[in-house]
Amino acid sequence: MFKITALPTEEVRALQAGQPDAYGAMPERATSTGKGNPCRHCLQNIPEGDEMLILAYRPFLETHPYAETGPIFLCAAQCERYEGEELPEILTTSPDYLIKGYGPDDRIVYGTGAITPTDQIATAVRDIFARPDVGYIHVRSARNNCYQARIDRV
Repeated sequence: MFKITALPTEEVRALQAGQPDAYGAMPERATSTGKGNPCRHCLQNIPEGDEMLILAYRPFLETHPYAETGPIFLCAAQCERYEGEELPEILTTSPDYLIKGYGPDDRIVYGTGAITPTDQIATAVRDIFARPDVGYIHVRSARNNCYQARIDRV
């Protein structure tokens, strides 16, 4: 079993309040075009016309060669953190996603990365978690490599 883990609410509230992003810059404010603007906290597409934040995000506590940093979107207004058991909206809108496992040392576990069709994500996650050296999985955009969410064992 596994669960999809959205960004922590405390981190998101700080960014919504103006805390600098991973590069020390203020999050940019923009208007959502709807599809293609997924919030990494509620894991839904930010509705068209709503204000959103664009910022650099690094889903790792420390910098190291595998600590990728990239652009993400967040709802500018407070939203509820995703806590569901099904694949969230943002992981159903693309034909495929890049998924890859990481060890407890936050390093990529080689041989786990794959562009995975959306309807095969659950199977691929189970296969990756069958490896004892995998601690968690990241889901990224298969087109732009943007971080989407983390997957943890239950």
